[in-house]
Amino acid sequence: MSKHHTQHGRHSGTPDQKVENAAPAPDTAENGAAAGSPSGSGVKDPQTSGENAAGSVHPDDSAAVFSAEERIAALEAELAGARDQILRKTADFENFRKRMNREKQDAIEFANQSLLLDIIPVIDDFERALKSAGSSRDFTSLYEGIDMIEKRLSSQLESKWGLKRFSSEGEPFDPNRHEAIMMEKTAGIAEPVVGEDFLKGYVLKDRVIRNAKVKVLMPESGAESGQAAEDRDGAAPAGSADSAAAEGGQER
Repeated sequence: MSKHHTQHGRHSGTPDQKVENAAPAPDTAENGAAAGSPSGSGVKDPQTSGENAAGSVHPDDSAAVFSAEERIAALEAELAGARDQILRKTADFENFRKRMNREKQDAIEFANQSLLLDIIPVIDDFERALKSAGSSRDFTSLYEGIDMIEKRLSSQLESKWGLKRFSSEGEPFDPNRHEAIMMEKTAGIAEPVVGEDFLKGYVLKDRVIRNAKVKVLMPESGAESGQAAEDRDGAAPAGSADSAAAEGGQER
């Protein structure tokens, strides 16, 4: 009986031991599931990873999209500002151009204002002289008054404006300063000379602004050429009156 009990103990102890040995299996499965979870060893579920890759937007991509939109908005704002500045600059330049043209036109129209203000007192002097001559009928007083006005005006124009009148009588003829109105042949001169001033010339700061209208004395070309030939050859030139007379005597 002890033998049977011993065998029964063996048979009865074996299943218990197997159950005890097999019992930790669920714990192992649970540990394995826990190990496969995100808080475990870090291994991701392929199905979950596939869904994130195909169906959702990565945070980095979203930030890139927002950054591009912000950049576009900033460039559009900058472009609008530049366009506004260009329009303003264009308007300012157009206003400046109009103002400069207006000032230029005013300068042209009123360039002689100072000169005219200096001439107005001379006109007043002429009016007073004429009025005085009309009441007194004194020719001498009128002449003296007009002569004084002319000298005053000439002096003022020369000292303040650089306008100077020049005389040409007796000077060599210069086409840059003189305009020949009349010519006259004269003996005893070797080159054209101004004989008389019809209208005097004027110089403005060393520039001739009106040529003098003059009579020019011209040398007698025939007498000069005959004299030159006689001096050169020591005899009367062929074709002169003396040579013609000599030839006539020989023929006779």
